[in-house]
Amino acid sequence: MARAYSDDLRKKLIESYLAGKGTVEELADSFGVSGRWAWKVMSAYKRNGTADRPPQSRHGKRPMAVDGAVLAMVRRQPDLVLREMQAELAGSGHRISVPQLWRVVKRLGLVLKKSRSTPPNAIRRRTAASAKPSSKRSAGRRPKT
Repeated sequence: MARAYSDDLRKKLIESYLAGKGTVEELADSFGVSGRWAWKVMSAYKRNGTADRPPQSRHGKRPMAVDGAVLAMVRRQPDLVLREMQAELAGSGHRISVPQLWRVVKRLGLVLKKSRSTPPNAIRRRTAASAKPSSKRSAGRRPKT
């Protein structure tokens, strides 16, 4: 990843420009930087009056502190789906997407699927004996009229 130019280079560029040693483009060529970067530095100097770089900000949004709220919701009502959790969090002022909510649930180690040790459903699976015959087999068995 590219690193930022040093503050020393910025100061030298500004000092050279203020001393009248050339235009911004000429100085950019002599210092080995792009003209666009040199213009940015000069305009920032004119706005702020300083040659220092602005502090680096952290990219992206800061993570929300919803872990405790999600954990409390799941303890209170364990059969909530992610959309319901999202709606409840929106009511308390937290806007969070379903994929981000899924990452929170995963990070907390919560399980949303049924456990294999739970008893089976009351609805039974169809077996071969109770299933309807397929059309190919039944066509051969029916008498033609």
